[in-house]
Amino acid sequence: MDKTTQCLNSLQRAKNGDSLANYPTIISGFMAKGISAQEIKPRENVFSYDAWQALGRQVRKGETGVKCVTYRDNEKTSKKFVCRVAVFHISQTDAIQ
Repeated sequence: MDKTTQCLNSLQRAKNGDSLANYPTIISGFMAKGISAQEIKPRENVFSYDAWQALGRQVRKGETGVKCVTYRDNEKTSKKFVCRVAVFHISQTDAIQ
C-alpha cells in the first residue's frame, strides 16, 4: 500500500469509527496540554499523523500527541489487531504548502 492510500485509509477510519472509548483520553490529554475542552473535537479537529496528511496538514516537528488505542486490519490475515496511535490537535499542525 502506498503512502497516499495509507493516509486516506487512516482518515476514513478516524472519521467513520463508531467507538467513543478514546474520547475521555483524548479530551483529558489535550486539556493537560492547555487546550480547552470546547476546542477538542475528535473526528473534527483531532486526527492521527497520517489522517492529517490526507487533510493536507503537517504535524509540526517536536509536537507530541495523545496516545489512543485502536484496531487495524491485518491485510494478510483479514483479522483485526490492537495498536496504539498518537493523535494530534489541529493547533499542532500547519497547512502543507
